[in-house]
Amino acid sequence: MYALLVSIALPLLLILIGNCARTYSNPLHVEDSFSHGVATWYGSPTGFGSAGACGFQNDVENPPYNSMVAAGNNIIYQSGKGCGACYEVKCTDHPACSGFPVTITIADECPSCQHDSHHFDLSGTAFGCLAKPNQADTLRKAGKINIHQRRVQCHYHTDIKFKLDQGANPYYLAFLVEHMSGDGDVSSVEVLTSNSKGKWMSMQRSWGETWKMDMPDGMKGPFTVRLTTVKSGKQIVAKDAIPADWYPGQKCESKLTLE
Repeated sequence: MYALLVSIALPLLLILIGNCARTYSNPLHVEDSFSHGVATWYGSPTGFGSAGACGFQNDVENPPYNSMVAAGNNIIYQSGKGCGACYEVKCTDHPACSGFPVTITIADECPSCQHDSHHFDLSGTAFGCLAKPNQADTLRKAGKINIHQRRVQCHYHTDIKFKLDQGANPYYLAFLVEHMSGDGDVSSVEVLTSNSKGKWMSMQRSWGETWKMDMPDGMKGPFTVRLTTVKSGKQIVAKDAIPADWYPGQKCESKLTLE
């Protein structure tokens, strides 16, 4: 009977908490202890906030981000190197705070959030998930709250995605990196093709999480992509991630392997 009740109650709980369901995962902790931080929120009370400076745009509204994102001050955003990093945040100081941590992804920069050591400008959805049931609006009215925060590994339960830039062409390769589990952040990107004679070619960060490179005449796909993370320096490879017949705007998904 107990097992039956759990099998009924758990799906119901996930329905009730909606986007906050992602916050009840058990992420691997990159940092063992929580540190002090500050949180505000931006945009619609139940919206995805903003994601301009990392390039994710409206993708953050959909799975696997599910609007659980934040903009960060430069200590967090790091001129784009912090894009894609995941954090656990929780609040306890306000009566409406649940005290339970939620997991968010850094998707934007908050230029006006420079005066606090770790300032997260959360989406309205993520900010509301810090609250007790039926207390989200009460907590949002507080505007700015003290939080506890720590860096964690990202777990998206989906393949990494490379979104080809609309300006990409046979002589210019550019793409956005999304949905990277693990450290989440990217310090460098290299590509390898069948006719590059085993030589990895370095890309440059264009802005946010968009990377670019000029392509020599005759350079053809498919492209294998190697990414190095900021946090731990791990090298991860997506073999033949970009097909030979790629086109601007295409979204390419690929599995990752540690090198």
